[in-house]
Amino acid sequence: MKFFVKKYTTKTIIPVSLAILTFGFGLLVGLSWNNDQKIINDDGSVEVAQVLNLYKNGKSDELDFDQFWELWDKIKEKYVVQPVNDEDLYYGAMEGLVSGLKDPYSVYFRPKKAEEFVKDLAGEFEGIGAEIGIRNEQLTIIAPLPDSPAEKSGLQAGDKVYAIDGEDTFELSLDEAVSKIRGPKGSEVVLTVSHDGYDEIEEVSIVRDTINVPTVSWEQKENDLYYLRISYFNEDTWTEFDKAVREIIMNSPKGVILDLRSNPGGFLQTSVDVAGEWVESGVIVRERYSDGRVNEYKSRGKHRFADIPTVILVDGGTASGSEIVAGALQDYSLATIVGVQTFGKGSVQDFETLSDGSALKLTVARWYTPNDRQIDEEGIMPDVIVEEMFVAEGTDGENIINDKGMEKAIEILKQ
Repeated sequence: MKFFVKKYTTKTIIPVSLAILTFGFGLLVGLSWNNDQKIINDDGSVEVAQVLNLYKNGKSDELDFDQFWELWDKIKEKYVVQPVNDEDLYYGAMEGLVSGLKDPYSVYFRPKKAEEFVKDLAGEFEGIGAEIGIRNEQLTIIAPLPDSPAEKSGLQAGDKVYAIDGEDTFELSLDEAVSKIRGPKGSEVVLTVSHDGYDEIEEVSIVRDTINVPTVSWEQKENDLYYLRISYFNEDTWTEFDKAVREIIMNSPKGVILDLRSNPGGFLQTSVDVAGEWVESGVIVRERYSDGRVNEYKSRGKHRFADIPTVILVDGGTASGSEIVAGALQDYSLATIVGVQTFGKGSVQDFETLSDGSALKLTVARWYTPNDRQIDEEGIMPDVIVEEMFVAEGTDGENIINDKGMEKAIEILKQ
């Protein structure tokens, strides 16, 4: 699967691992399932002995893998708490293998975690409703979802998470952090966070819930301008987006404000199709692989917004698939980008389930905008900078939250 996701036996999808919606998608290109059951017992558990035989028979001559088996045997023989669980050793070794890549978006999922991840992609998840990532080796809130427990608790894009239920997040992998933050509806998790670095650190208690936020919403603004919000790209997004576009077009809009703030990404093809409503022809995004292969995703569809002035709102939580949309429209000069520099997730992951139900999400490519910009860890620089999107204003103790990004977008489209 690419996160963009690439190998679903039945469909192609697209990310982020950012992850907590808990989401971990990012940009998925393919999702594939391996139904080989050779190493599975009748009760569904892994036959570790069979696994060991497979690996011993197929080991590389370039490294001394005998050391691995020697270490395995020593643990089995000498560890103080016996008997040692073979599956724990096996899955721990697999997790360690992938973590050796030092890539926060490449993750090995044990069977239960793999199942949860797939449910996330289908929009079935319970958690706090926030995308997370690792920025400068620090666990960071990428984007709380609208009306989610995370947003209601006061979490903001860019918040640093220093502890989860009192446990230090230093050196936690992204998958481990997701596992600790997510949980069943009604349960509580306490995050130790800072909104502005180390100056003010606070504990935020969040009650987990079922996360079910529509991915697309829209409304009419003044002067026949239309506001269109995409929260993230999942299985339902294209259907919702297509319906919204049809209804907006019927009203002859003079301008469109596309809100991609705090949109963490999702399915690759959906983001390509959304961008294609503005781009009449040409490449939307390119993937480049380590072997030199280049895969191009080109515009398709009806291009219903092609001639309509557009402003795209972005922020530090705009990532992955939403960066593809913003980057393509910016490169083709079809929209004015307003906000602050985006997150910068320019890699593509492939998701594949293995014979025991576990899965591997592996970074397989980097993606580039139509003008060949690579935005990984760089993000997209807006055409118009708006540092503070939401500002509290008012008197007599009544604060009104004004959306400065929206105000700027309307100002631009009215010119």
